[in-house]
Amino acid sequence: MKIKKVLALGLVAMMSTAAFAGCGSKDNGSTTTGDAEGTTTTADGASGQVYYLNFKPEADEAWQEIAAQYTEETGVPVTVITAASGTYEETLSSEIIKDEAPTLFQVNGPVGLANWKDYCYDLKDTSLYNELTSDAYALYDGDAVAGIGYVIESYGIIVNTELLQQAGYELSDIASFEDLKTVAEDITARSDELGFSAFTSAGMDGSSDWRFKTHLANLPIYFEYQDKGIDSTDAIEGTYLDNYKAIWDLYINNATCDPSELAGKTGDDAENEFADGQAVFYQNGSWEYANLTAKGMTDDQLAMIPIYIGAGDEANQGLCTGTENYWCVNSEASEEDIQATIDFLTWMVTSEAGTQMLADQIGVIPFKSAADTTNLFVLNDRDYTENGKTPVSWNFTTMPSEEWKNGVGSALTAYAAGTGSWDDVVTAFVDGWASEYAAANN
Repeated sequence: MKIKKVLALGLVAMMSTAAFAGCGSKDNGSTTTGDAEGTTTTADGASGQVYYLNFKPEADEAWQEIAAQYTEETGVPVTVITAASGTYEETLSSEIIKDEAPTLFQVNGPVGLANWKDYCYDLKDTSLYNELTSDAYALYDGDAVAGIGYVIESYGIIVNTELLQQAGYELSDIASFEDLKTVAEDITARSDELGFSAFTSAGMDGSSDWRFKTHLANLPIYFEYQDKGIDSTDAIEGTYLDNYKAIWDLYINNATCDPSELAGKTGDDAENEFADGQAVFYQNGSWEYANLTAKGMTDDQLAMIPIYIGAGDEANQGLCTGTENYWCVNSEASEEDIQATIDFLTWMVTSEAGTQMLADQIGVIPFKSAADTTNLFVLNDRDYTENGKTPVSWNFTTMPSEEWKNGVGSALTAYAAGTGSWDDVVTAFVDGWASEYAAANN
């Protein structure tokens, strides 16, 4: 069975180097906690071990700490290895065929599951599955539960409210794309006087480009799906690509750097620019809260607002909220390791330590014993929803392939540098979607 899967994985690796949209900007190396060599029987009789291939570089330190705490409490070895940003699929492809393969990995939804479903243990009726608040957070492969969604996250435009006020504006002044454009262009016109820019750099290297070729690209897809009453398609029409162009132009022409420099700008560059007070606006998500506060920013300086692109009912638009993070347990692992992994995850979503770590470092978790969060951006999303705003759903899990994202990203980069046209972006978006969907489904 494994020999056939190894052959299939060679094709997966050639087709895609990263099936995830990457919610992080740090290229962490592999790090471990515990002993990954062989099945272990602990002093208290527990057997098995856990090896988690973590997708989120920004949460690596938190995972190392919680893994060590679990091992101390139970004696069960837990190894956490974190793939560098933008390399998760490639890393998983190489790790899954090893004798000591990950017992726990993740996929980003139905498209990602297609590559890995043969390795997914059926979690239906396990202790982990039974902790879900709704089976809507279960990822199904037929009748089998192939994955469990473990976090609900939000992204939007993070605002340095102190700088915004210094520029003469309040959050309430921004309730549409035209409002955002007015504020951003005014800040740019007075940037020498103010001492800061409107937007951070929209870096298009591998640690940052997912923010725009995936997360920002979600907006035109979302509004087209809303118009048609669909949740996936084999052929995107690009109805809202003029709006995509408008927000991209706003980002790159009112930023801390010239558009021609974006190919070399990183996720760390944008994060540091924002934390250092060089820009008012920074597109990112709730996962970024811990990084910004660790750099000294406080809740009084921060807020998250929707990404307005001049489409839909902007007065009632909320943040982009959803999940692309599903835990999967490796069905090829030993029975002892499978059970050890399910036990670890169940502890993560029921214990005080586990639920608090997930709430503070990851976001809202859809489990019965979830701890409340102190993450301001999660609370911002909650406020929007409670005030009747409609969250923008995450539709990028329906993007046909990583190659499609890369094509859009390359076209955006060339357009910003002046070496390509917007027509190239449209071609990559529309024609690329049709060809990649056909290739993936034939």
